[in-house]
Amino acid sequence: MDVLVEPPLQPLLRLRTQPLAGQWPPGQPWVGAWQWLTTGSPLAAHRLAERLCRRLSLVLALVLALPALPALASPGLCVGPVCADEFSRSALYHWQLSLRVNDQQGHRERLVVDCRNGALSPQQGLVERGYAGAVARRACRLAGGGNG
Repeated sequence: MDVLVEPPLQPLLRLRTQPLAGQWPPGQPWVGAWQWLTTGSPLAAHRLAERLCRRLSLVLALVLALPALPALASPGLCVGPVCADEFSRSALYHWQLSLRVNDQQGHRERLVVDCRNGALSPQQGLVERGYAGAVARRACRLAGGGNG
């Protein structure tokens, strides 16, 4: 005698013909969302509205909670992590160039560079002097002053 036993996964593989309350009907495009909401149950529309509000509030909270990140570099002349802007030439000593340098950590300084020999003043500060010197030499070359 043959007994047909239904495999245990067979009930799980059957497709639903009707959506559960609050679920989007299968095969329906998003274009028909309003029609489905108006013809569906009010509970489904309420749940969908709740989900949308929760997601929008989460996105808004994330956007407002993230601190405004400072710009990594100012527009201007950059070498490595150090950038310079606000260039000006001395009226009295044409070989001197004044510039403002800043790095990615937010340190800012105003430097004076002697374009004849590339000497920086002040010689020590918060901004790394190797990169600051490279920026200053490049600024001197672009300004056309001095031997450097």
